[in-house]
Amino acid sequence: MGKIISFANQKGGVGKTTTCVNLATYLAAFGKKVLLVDLDPQGNATTGVGIDKTEDIKTMYDYISGELTIPEIIVHTNIVGLDIIPSSVDLAGAEVDLVQKENREKVFRGGLLAIKNNYDYILMDCPPSLGLITVNALTATDTIVIPIQCEFYALEGLSQLMNTVKLVKQYLNPNIDIEGVILTMKDNRSNLVNEVAKEIKGFFGKKVYDVVIPRNIRLAEAPSHGLPIYLYDNKSSGGMAYQELTVEFLKRNKDSGQLKGRKDIYKGNEEI
Repeated sequence: MGKIISFANQKGGVGKTTTCVNLATYLAAFGKKVLLVDLDPQGNATTGVGIDKTEDIKTMYDYISGELTIPEIIVHTNIVGLDIIPSSVDLAGAEVDLVQKENREKVFRGGLLAIKNNYDYILMDCPPSLGLITVNALTATDTIVIPIQCEFYALEGLSQLMNTVKLVKQYLNPNIDIEGVILTMKDNRSNLVNEVAKEIKGFFGKKVYDVVIPRNIRLAEAPSHGLPIYLYDNKSSGGMAYQELTVEFLKRNKDSGQLKGRKDIYKGNEEI
């Protein structure tokens, strides 16, 4: 049975898309069938797995408008086991369309539940806001992952997100739960990291993952090549961290898998 997981934090620049893309890729590398859903009009998750947004691609907007079904907007990536529902700037108009719809908070739910069992995991990269797209994702999701940057004001604004989750649980999706909290962009030169981690663990308890994602130049470079870190530089500190995070994620989900070689999962032309 599949599991739908939303990656959300209305604060931008916290490593949300980077974490969603790389966890999705590593899960595929561990033999899982994964669907990545890019719900951010910026489309960074789309380009991060090598999909060209300048081409005539279909997005969640085509589903919202009623023109296509969910299966019709799914694209196979060059990574074995990883499919994507891409995004483009067209998705920016989706909020306006959603406002006019009946049961506007549940537009995504039916379509995603219909394909849920076709995948082991469906990972949704939400936009950095708490608008109707994010609420739709939370209404359709089983759990939510919250990436939090390792900085002094890490918890700033999170109360608004947690309040939204609380309201969604109360009125729209009683089964939603926190999958976990991932500390990102750790700077080993900073003395604040342990203090921040302690504060976040005090707030979220055991929901906080043990693995912390470091700041890493290779992580920043990878999207410009249309490659996740596993294919760009899996031996970098960022690559190793996301591999360890995936192992911890699978353990928490009582799941298992065997890591495949990069050439075994990549179907693209670029040399890796």
